[in-house]
Amino acid sequence: MSKLAVIDIGTNSIHMILVEICSDFSCKVMDRFKDMVRLGDGTFTNHVLSDSAMLRGLDSLRNLTMLARNKGFDRIVATATSAVRESKNGGEFLQIVDEQLGLEVQVITGKEEARLIYVGVRNGMALPDERALIADVGGGSVEVIVCNRTQMFSGKSLKLGTIRLKDLCLQHDLPTKRMIKELEKVIHRGLESGLKSARNQIFSQVIVTSGTAANLAEIIYLRRTGKPVPQLNLATVQLDEIRAIEAELIQGDTGARLAIPGLDPKRVDTLLPGVMFFRCLLELTGQKTLTICDKALREGLIYDFIDRHRDGLKAEQEIPNTRRRNVIVFGRRCHYAETHALHVAKLALQLFDQLKSLHSLDEQEREWLEYAALLHDVGYLIRRRQHHKHTYYLIKHGDLSGLTADEVDIVANIARYHRRAMPKGKHATFQELSKTRRHVVQVLSALLRIADGLDRSQFSVVQSVRVSIGPSIQLNLDCSADPELEVWAAQKRATLFEKVFNRPVQFVPQFSNGEQ
Repeated sequence: MSKLAVIDIGTNSIHMILVEICSDFSCKVMDRFKDMVRLGDGTFTNHVLSDSAMLRGLDSLRNLTMLARNKGFDRIVATATSAVRESKNGGEFLQIVDEQLGLEVQVITGKEEARLIYVGVRNGMALPDERALIADVGGGSVEVIVCNRTQMFSGKSLKLGTIRLKDLCLQHDLPTKRMIKELEKVIHRGLESGLKSARNQIFSQVIVTSGTAANLAEIIYLRRTGKPVPQLNLATVQLDEIRAIEAELIQGDTGARLAIPGLDPKRVDTLLPGVMFFRCLLELTGQKTLTICDKALREGLIYDFIDRHRDGLKAEQEIPNTRRRNVIVFGRRCHYAETHALHVAKLALQLFDQLKSLHSLDEQEREWLEYAALLHDVGYLIRRRQHHKHTYYLIKHGDLSGLTADEVDIVANIARYHRRAMPKGKHATFQELSKTRRHVVQVLSALLRIADGLDRSQFSVVQSVRVSIGPSIQLNLDCSADPELEVWAAQKRATLFEKVFNRPVQFVPQFSNGEQ
């Protein structure tokens, strides 16, 4: 399984989800973490992240990244939204995060945030065939999405987040009528502008996500049933229930609100703007019911990552060895003939293993031979003529993660000499290698030249090779069909092999019925 950590740096909270991606590209949530750091407190009045907020954010991210890495989740996808996006010093904050934690954070646009929320909701519940409206209420922004089961028609980011509205409209603990009137006016103006293109549409369902929606559902279910909400996803709340909670929040100060069963103390000053938004949203759309979805941006990031990295994830599952996997993925990017490459590598390693008493090379050199064999034809991507030279260039500049610069040089040289000219001192790229490395390249390229020749038709006619060592080296070829072309090609490339091992080579075809 592949491991992925997703971190969402929001205006109100920093969340992290740890998931394992399965072989069928489904995912299993291993753990969730949430830290309400209020990064955006005060940001929307002066457009600056405060020093104290940045310290809280940095401490939270340090703890989360350390936790993820200690659990083996080294691949971390981190995004930041409106608080960082709109702050003059947001870049400075992310630079500190990168320098101190080695965590690269992508700041996403409001439109991209809406798209990812749609992806998350679509994978969290069955959306209707008719048009639905999704609203994700964050601390800095609200993303509103018009969609159905198969597509997103529009997605907008509205500056109506709960912390933003609190900072702009609610200056006192006990709000005045003027403050409430202004708050409602701001919400209406934002919604009417944001839903202008969808004003005459009828929505079959209004879906809301986020911690604010979840806390509202918890309060209402306790009031409705006397018990906690049994399942947040697909829970519903009614317009009259929302109005009752709103009235209670308006009338009470902090102490009175904290006494409301189920209210999250960390949302005591921001829940009112969120509840008022939900009420205005239902009234504007003519709906009576909100449906809660517990999947949103973070889950969208997970599913989007899987979609964009499907080939790489499949390769991870097929090829656990990181170095070998990166080589094969690189070959696939170059559109190499994979069946041929794998077969040549197989034959080359058979020769290496059975000739070890003569060359005395070890496992490291065996690995280099395999990688060179796998990539020996990638130069076809550029041009067929002199593709061996193009192969050298592509390997040299291919960013083969997991291989050192010296190893890349060796693999590139081995692959370069799989055909045509043999390694020579006048070749600058060969001469740059140490004397020991030059010897290794000569031995391994000699093996590769024979192996490649033995699959000249690329039909795996020579299925395997058995070596007999004497005054000459006899290669007994287990064949599935007539190997004349393969033997001819291997003989043409045998000069370096005979020079390296200081004895002639013979090719002896054998068939499954024992004929020679």
